[in-house]
Amino acid sequence: MDHADQNRQTTVHGQPVDLDRPITPGTDLGHVHLKVADLERALAFYCGMLGFRLRQRWGDSAAFIAAGDYHHHIGLNTWHSRGGQRPARGTTGLFHLAIRYPDRVALADALRRLAAAAIPLDGAADHGVSEALYLRDPDDNGVELYRDRPPSEWPHDADGGLAMVTEPLDLDALLAEPPPAA
Repeated sequence: MDHADQNRQTTVHGQPVDLDRPITPGTDLGHVHLKVADLERALAFYCGMLGFRLRQRWGDSAAFIAAGDYHHHIGLNTWHSRGGQRPARGTTGLFHLAIRYPDRVALADALRRLAAAAIPLDGAADHGVSEALYLRDPDDNGVELYRDRPPSEWPHDADGGLAMVTEPLDLDALLAEPPPAA
């Protein structure tokens, strides 16, 4: 059935449902759960390299990690993937997970951590609305590390619409940011 042909007004359990109403503002993504081949290797990357905190571990099959005291931002498991192969190129699945840093100082710190561990970048971009670093985790999942600019700085086109771009990110300028406060 074509999406446009669906009945856009309906009821469920006697309550009206408006399928044309946008999602509730303030809704966000709570966490991502990744299948990994080797839990220790994944923990070394996400906790050891990027600095996430281990919140809970289920033996050698799963771990839940977070930035700060949240229950978990990333779940890692080997339930259906222990020792598995990386996904083949040209198949569907996760393009990347995006980890948003609170500010440019924190993003610069992430870049320094990657450089110190000789983790190569796949790319780096200034999207007008954000600045982003792109890399791969040990299971070849795409990872974006980024910071948003304040909405007042986002570029707009002549009609007032959002005008995101993909321009080179000046990594030297990013690295010139001071280290985070202790």
